[in-house]
Amino acid sequence: MGKEQPKFFGGIHPTDGWDKALTADKKIISYVPESVRICMKQGLGPACTCVVKPGDRVEQGQIIGESAHFMSAAIHSSVTGTVVAADDQFCEIKTEACNLVDEAATYYKEWADVSAFTRDTVIEQLEKGGLVGMGGAGFPTHLKYETKDQITHVLINAAECEPFLSCDEHVMLEQGMAVLNGVQLLKKAAGAEQAVICMEDNKAHCKEYLEFLLKGHETGISIVLLPTRYPQGGEKQLIAATMGVEIPTGKLPSSVGAIVSNIQTAKAAADMVLGNRPLISRCITITGDVQEPGNYLVPLGTDIGELVRAAGDVKNPKNKVILGGPMTGRCIGEDLTAEQITKVTGESVSKVSGGLVVLAGTHTAESGCIRCGSCEDACPAGLTPFKIDAAMRKENISLCQTLNATECIGCGCCSYVCPSKRELTHTIVTARDTVRMKLREEATRG
Repeated sequence: MGKEQPKFFGGIHPTDGWDKALTADKKIISYVPESVRICMKQGLGPACTCVVKPGDRVEQGQIIGESAHFMSAAIHSSVTGTVVAADDQFCEIKTEACNLVDEAATYYKEWADVSAFTRDTVIEQLEKGGLVGMGGAGFPTHLKYETKDQITHVLINAAECEPFLSCDEHVMLEQGMAVLNGVQLLKKAAGAEQAVICMEDNKAHCKEYLEFLLKGHETGISIVLLPTRYPQGGEKQLIAATMGVEIPTGKLPSSVGAIVSNIQTAKAAADMVLGNRPLISRCITITGDVQEPGNYLVPLGTDIGELVRAAGDVKNPKNKVILGGPMTGRCIGEDLTAEQITKVTGESVSKVSGGLVVLAGTHTAESGCIRCGSCEDACPAGLTPFKIDAAMRKENISLCQTLNATECIGCGCCSYVCPSKRELTHTIVTARDTVRMKLREEATRG
């Protein structure tokens, strides 16, 4: 696979790279707070049941949240300490000790021999460690790899196409050996012959470094550079760009022989299987209109406002605070300082928190759709966003279904290009989820 790859339909260029440059040369900073507030819902499934109570002393890595629902993943204490408060929404723990990363472990420095591990053993460890997709989806990882479909390719999403974020890039550069050992394990879990690490061509330096580590080793792992174009990291777009195939409507990536996992998911898989360490920490980018943008390695449950304070607080009192990236993240408040982020939002780092972006400026009001078709041209799913938007605003769910709203990937391209500043993505994601719920209810009744 060379640099020139088939292109996916639609997409945009949100920036010219100045956003990534804010943290491009910022190495990962380890940060341990005095306490953590761990959310009991960290993925697609329902919230876990908290199994500890105030006054309990917990060890780092101990299970604190359990669920019998197949779509939920176990939650573990990210620190050693004493439980201060606990219910079925949050567990707050006062920190006594926290080991964020064991870089003395051999799998951080050299190739691990994974020949003794079976597919079932790896999948079992991923489930035990509470691993979910760390790129934002939060789908339990072990479920992806339990597929009965024949998998030929494991695609590792290192595109990090979301503007501003650079935490994945730095994980590759600073923990590359652990990443590659994790890719080996995911390849084994899938029963695939090939694993391809897919990144945009603005990360050629990452490709060069990982290929240096791969040199002389027959691992079945390759690296491909793809054009820098958002949303290059979407599952369907990544498969189209890398394998040249299209996932049929309503089907999963496994139907075309592929499984897609995020680069930090791969690194976490190495921690679980080789280091016996569940998912209790992650790297997150704090950036945008803050004094000192940076990448932070933190225990899960770290207060978001505290991290903004660590980054020197916000610079402009008029702002939007977005948890995640500016395209797919959610706005958690406007005109907030770091202290207010803590008091008003109560948000903390979860398994799927890739970043927090502070954008300077105020909200722009929507105006009427002018039917220019810009959203249709940009939509990587080939939809007509302005028509779905109009149908949903009239609560015409049947028309939303006819217009294939279920195929929306929530990338935000339509909202970004809309000259009328309409919140198309929010409306269409609502339509997508409403139609899916309607279809599930019909299937249950039928």
